[in-house]
Order: sequence, then C-alpha cells, then structure tokens
Amino acid sequence: MSELRTPVSLDVVVCTYNNASLLDRALAAIAAQEVGDDVTWSVVVVDNNCTDGTADVVARHAARLGERLRLVREPRQGLTPARLRGVSSTAADWIAFVDDDFLLAPDWIAEAAACAREHPACGAFGGFIELEWEREPDAYVHRWEWAYAAQDLGREARAVEWVTGMVVRREALAAIGWIDRQLLADRTGTALVSGGDVEIGLRLGTQFELWYTPRCRLRHVVRVHRTTHSYLARLVYGLGVSSFLGDTMQWQGSERTWVPAAALRSHRPMRAVLEAAAGVVRGRRDPRDVTIAFSFLCGWWGGILRFLTVAEGRRAELVGLAARPRRP
Repeated sequence: MSELRTPVSLDVVVCTYNNASLLDRALAAIAAQEVGDDVTWSVVVVDNNCTDGTADVVARHAARLGERLRLVREPRQGLTPARLRGVSSTAADWIAFVDDDFLLAPDWIAEAAACAREHPACGAFGGFIELEWEREPDAYVHRWEWAYAAQDLGREARAVEWVTGMVVRREALAAIGWIDRQLLADRTGTALVSGGDVEIGLRLGTQFELWYTPRCRLRHVVRVHRTTHSYLARLVYGLGVSSFLGDTMQWQGSERTWVPAAALRSHRPMRAVLEAAAGVVRGRRDPRDVTIAFSFLCGWWGGILRFLTVAEGRRAELVGLAARPRRP
C-alpha cells in the first residue's frame, strides 16, 4: 500500500525581461520535471515589457506543458512589480520565485514539495545553487561567486537566517505585509541595484523560520558579458547598497543613531579592500580584486547617501523593520 502524503500546491513564478534564449532553457527544464500526483503545480511567466521573442518561447513550451503554463504581462518595469503580478496571478499555497536564467534539476519541484511538507509553518526555503558559466571566466571571478547567487550551505537541511532562490509560503508573505507595501526597489530593466530579495527574506525571518534544503538543486547560468570586470563591479556595487539596506532593516536603535553607526560599519568593506590590496602586493590576488572590493565599499556609502535622500517618514519605517529581538 502506497504511503499517503499531504497534498502540496506550488506555483512557479518566472519574471523575465528580454532574455528569451535563457528563458527557453529555463522552461525546458521546468517541462522536464518529474512530479507525483500529490503535487498540484503550474508555471506563470511574467512578461515585464519584453521586446524580444519571449511570447513565442512561452507559446512553444505551452504545447508540452499545456494549461500548467500561462503568460501574463506587467507594464510597470522592475522585478518587484513583476513578482507582485506573479503573486496576484496565482493561488497556490507556495510560490517559487525562479529567475529566467535558473535551470531546475528534474526533481526540483518534487523536492520543494517535500520540504514544504516537512516544514509547513516556515516562511520560505531555498536550495543548492551552482553556477554554470557560459564560458570559463578569469580566475579571480571565482572568488566572487557569491555575487552571482551561488549557494551551498552544506549537505544537511537546516534552519537558516537567510536563503537565496526562495520558495515562499503565501500566507507568510501576506502576514508580513509585503504584498500590500514594499519598501525597497528591486532590479529595474538593466539596473543592478536591488533590495527586493533582501526585504522579503529579512521580513519573513522576523516572524517565521527560514530553511535551506540541499535536495532542491538548480544551476544558475552566467552569461559571458556578466563575467567582465565592469559588469562584476556594477553588480557588487549593487550588492553593497543591498547590504546597507539589509543592515538598516535590522538596526535595533533609532533612526538618528543609524547613519553614524552605518558609517562606522564601513570599516568592514574597507578592511576587505585593504586585504585585497595586500594580497596583490604578495602576489596572491589579482589587482582587479581590489576594484571589485572597492565597488562594494562604494555601494555601502551609496546606500547611506540614498537613505539620507528619502523622505523622513519612509526612513523611519525602514529602520528596524526586520530587527529580531535581542538575545538575553
């Protein structure tokens, strides 16, 4: 007699902007999923003002996925509006935010459903993310793989404070108020400064457990142009801004004390710059590591300046939004 398992419903939301060729591969991987009958799942592709062949790609895969695959359009540019459209266009208990350059392993949805069964009250979970280079990059780029969302938190599932590649419980997303109000802008068009993932993850973490499950495996395809020095510097700058915004949300003091504290905290990225420079002197690091580390520092200070220019009420709302209670 087969084991009865709790049914799970999951919607995969793929937001895309002029990336038809990789979207084609992403949907092919989704179409190859091996999922049991105890999982109800579907895919929604959110066309965020694409001017390439996105609609044709979706139409081709609809021939295989049938009613499981739908295309919706979001005219407001940006990842956050696109994700909101994906949320409002779906109804499953779990929402998987999958980038259009992610290639899911054939059992990814089945394993995601298994994690949802094991941790039904968690806010979100993420899995193992490895990088697939379109062309092998310069050696120094491998030291910055974290900037491309690589994620390996071990071989065992465990509760964590942060995850990448999130599968979010719909009730939890509603409970934190993100669906009704978002405070941080996310990627818009080709701009790389983001904060949406930071906001969602940290706000969920204040009320719910977050989990990492290595059984959910995917590959993140990294195009050649994204491995250039100039692109990586822009990417890391954006992550510096995001890091500042994340710390802002976790600050347990007042708004007035945060800016000087943030300035003092810049010693951490400054130390990374100095360590990279020392590595160059010793012949152990590439000189380009220094400029990449400096880009993160500039992003941190750029975040401070950005924070100071927003309306006072919005600053007050952002500070401490995701602060966890102090431990005794």
